[in-house]
Amino acid sequence: MGAHMFVASIYDALMLPADRLGFEQVRRMVVRSARGRVLEIGAGTGLNFKHFENADCVLAIEPDPFMLKRAVPRVKTCAALTQARAEELPFPDKSFDTVVSTLTFCTIGNPLKAAQEIKRVLKDDGCFFFAEHPIADKPFLANAERVVTPLWKKLAGGCHLDRDIVSYFEAGGLRISEIIRLDSFFVAGKASKSGNCLKPGFQS
Repeated sequence: MGAHMFVASIYDALMLPADRLGFEQVRRMVVRSARGRVLEIGAGTGLNFKHFENADCVLAIEPDPFMLKRAVPRVKTCAALTQARAEELPFPDKSFDTVVSTLTFCTIGNPLKAAQEIKRVLKDDGCFFFAEHPIADKPFLANAERVVTPLWKKLAGGCHLDRDIVSYFEAGGLRISEIIRLDSFFVAGKASKSGNCLKPGFQS
């Protein structure tokens, strides 16, 4: 618990280097693509809230109480910010037009179950937008991530550097219709139940 409290306290500062290298632009692109009734998986400290400009209504979940406490003051377009786990979404089937996840699946305890839950709560024509950091595409970097991950998980609130995150989406029944490899560490993409999401693509 202490590690999670510490990570929550410094999370915004930890994100600054990545944002200055371009991740803030990616975050904005992904979040602005959300339309209709939106669910955000893993709101963290609420860094995405200011970018939900095209959503009608946003519901956000976050399992970590320390992150949740820091997210509450940033709530703007969110109709609700709920403490909940991605593996057990407290929403009915086919509840959302869009689901959004940014830098979340690295810490989820059961990422396959979470992907299945996203599919469950998405409408048939709904869309899942994501920006994540899967295992690096360069072998030497990937090997380094595998070596570092056991220690990194303890220091960074359970973050796994060595997950093939997109494979969990596919195994959970989500079909990828667009994916962008941003560099060796990050990907952004769009998925849906059918692979034919009717929502517009990424919005810059």
